[in-house]
Amino acid sequence: MTPSTMVRRGEIWWINLDPTVGAEIRKQRPGIVISSDSIGRLPMKVIVPITEWNASFESSLWHVEIPPSPLNGLSKTSAADAFQIRCISLERFDKRLGRATADQLLEIQLALRAVLDIRN
Repeated sequence: MTPSTMVRRGEIWWINLDPTVGAEIRKQRPGIVISSDSIGRLPMKVIVPITEWNASFESSLWHVEIPPSPLNGLSKTSAADAFQIRCISLERFDKRLGRATADQLLEIQLALRAVLDIRN
């Protein structure tokens, strides 16, 4: 990624998550930027990684199904895994694929509330 490239909330990017430790989600994969565009001074963004959809995710509060579309640039049915939320350097961002819908972002926010036990 070039330093002039802007990374915005709701965008889906190819992100290099290696090296990892233990059960962390690994390798290069898509991720959705969920951090606000208006905060932070460091060259970092908060993302939710995307993995291949699995039928066992249906009952999971932290997996959000994302069907492929021209808008998001995904090639197969996928899942945003809110349990694997992380803050990463902009140096890990490779290529912009597309963007999530407003409804998908809302579903991811609800999944994050469940993972982080945020009530109100």
